[in-house]
Amino acid sequence: MNWLVKEEPENYSFTQFVADRTTVWAGVKNPVAQRNLRQMKKGDRVFFYHTGKEKAIVGTATVAKVAYQDPKDTTGRLAVVELAAGKALKRPVTLKEIKADKRFAKMPLVRIARLSVQPVTDDEWDLIEEASKRTE
Repeated sequence: MNWLVKEEPENYSFTQFVADRTTVWAGVKNPVAQRNLRQMKKGDRVFFYHTGKEKAIVGTATVAKVAYQDPKDTTGRLAVVELAAGKALKRPVTLKEIKADKRFAKMPLVRIARLSVQPVTDDEWDLIEEASKRTE
């Protein structure tokens, strides 16, 4: 399975993630996003998306450790996963580009824009990787 996770680059950028090499993906409170975190399997591919001003997929990662209880959550309801940094895309693929391509019409990034952890189909993954290699 493939996934997309979102983060404000001012809070935690892909550059910082690459420098850290791994990170615990925490702070997700939305129930649908939490369900998606719990479905992640070790080795799943993940796109890293910069929200805010950039609004672009900027890099890749893999799931290094499946969901476990967030040690900082006193309610016991929230899960976290561990991600290993992959590589930066050849160039960021913007939300504007994705929305302009009808092949992405069913992608959660287009339909449920605020969802912070979402599935990505194999076809969507391939199309985004292909788009990252094109010059605009």
